[in-house]
Amino acid sequence: MTEPARVPGATGITVVQSAPNRYEVRGALAFGTARRALGAGLKAFAGASGPIEVDLSGVGTADSAGLAVLIEWLAWAHRNGREVRFSNVPQMLDAIARICELEGLLQGK
Repeated sequence: MTEPARVPGATGITVVQSAPNRYEVRGALAFGTARRALGAGLKAFAGASGPIEVDLSGVGTADSAGLAVLIEWLAWAHRNGREVRFSNVPQMLDAIARICELEGLLQGK
């Protein structure tokens, strides 16, 4: 497994590889961490082969900037002929995605 990609800050975030092609996001996925979370995820995913699963059960706080990070991860995957799937999407992110009519993106539809 790889060393966690850490994002410093009062309510930081980490992207940790927990198994081949499986990553766990832990912490706040919000405005204050979004830019660094985006980079940490892309750096972590770069070495994966095959479909990438991102477990969001460790996300404690999330907002629309966090949703933007997930959308950017999906866009990166699309540009690179890859697939990213999200599991255990926090209720807050699911609600924001629903309001924006983007829930299908998080559900892989």
